[in-house]
Amino acid sequence: MKRVITYGTFDLLHYGHINLLKRAKSLGDYLIVVISTDEFNWVEKQKKCYFSYEQRKSLVEAIRYVDLVIPETTWEQKKTDMHEYHIDTFVMGNDWKGKFDFLRDEGVEVVYLDRTPEISTSQIKYDLKK
Repeated sequence: MKRVITYGTFDLLHYGHINLLKRAKSLGDYLIVVISTDEFNWVEKQKKCYFSYEQRKSLVEAIRYVDLVIPETTWEQKKTDMHEYHIDTFVMGNDWKGKFDFLRDEGVEVVYLDRTPEISTSQIKYDLKK
């Protein structure tokens, strides 16, 4: 079984997220989605989410491409997750291109997928503020 993992905040879930998860799942048999906790988002990213971690987790768990959702609490956990969950492929959006190439040293294929160009959570938040 080929295991794929991806990470994200998944706040204000939209069709760009669904596209990413669908394409990530197509790279393997089992998709693990790691969602940043509220504390991690605030302390490490200075980001406040609209939905709580539990709400975001429930939304992502309802997506048919997703097999398991776990919390992200530190930047460093990516290395240990690769081994703990026996990951074959690590997937992120191409706006992170090159940032996680170090995971290849953990024996993992690293893939950066194109984002859905016309949609983003940042754009939604910006548009709603106008």
